[in-house]
Amino acid sequence: MKPADLFVTGTDTAVGKTVVARLIVRSLVASGARVAVMKPVAAGSQMTPEGLRNEDALGLIAESNVALPYATVNPYCLAEPVSPHLAARAAGVSIELPPIEACFASLRERAEHVIVEGAGGWLAPLGERLFVADLAAALALPVVLVVGMRLGCLNHALLTAAAIHQRGLPLAGWVANHVDPDFARLPENVATLQLHLGMPPLASLGYGALAAGSSRLSPAALASLLQTCQRKQLT
Repeated sequence: MKPADLFVTGTDTAVGKTVVARLIVRSLVASGARVAVMKPVAAGSQMTPEGLRNEDALGLIAESNVALPYATVNPYCLAEPVSPHLAARAAGVSIELPPIEACFASLRERAEHVIVEGAGGWLAPLGERLFVADLAAALALPVVLVVGMRLGCLNHALLTAAAIHQRGLPLAGWVANHVDPDFARLPENVATLQLHLGMPPLASLGYGALAAGSSRLSPAALASLLQTCQRKQLT
């Protein structure tokens, strides 16, 4: 299996980025690969005896089979559960790309795959002039887009995909995550996105489908993702 790294973003916050990132990591680990994870910026963390820890970052670490210091996986761990730029300001921290790039390089030396999860949506601000999109571009990674399937998702997904392409980054795949149990015409909406994104979803997740944490991508979906990623990997 050739190395391939990915950046997981979403159409908004609370659309299942961590669920999908964990799904991808779990699937790769089950295939026998060495997989490292990264949550560069996390806002909303709890104090522990070891220091601030973020639940999403810990969830990713639980799926990974490459042991690394927490600070390498999550270099910017912020306490307040608000937009990252506001949480950083409250903590007196300035989020900068070089420390993140250094941690990513360290992860890449130790694993066949590094799965990086963003914060919020594609244009969530990390600083006054720094956005999640800048982070993905700095790491030069193909992107997996998590679409929260609810009213308005078509507009959000297509705008996000256009913004990803505008930054010169390839869309390696997308996942339809059913976040609203009352969302009408789910199959038709998935079909509309498949048409306009130019690819079928890697997975279409039912409401609460991953609560047990046991699901994986199908072998065909995983192979398709890796093949697409390897063709489009930016170096």
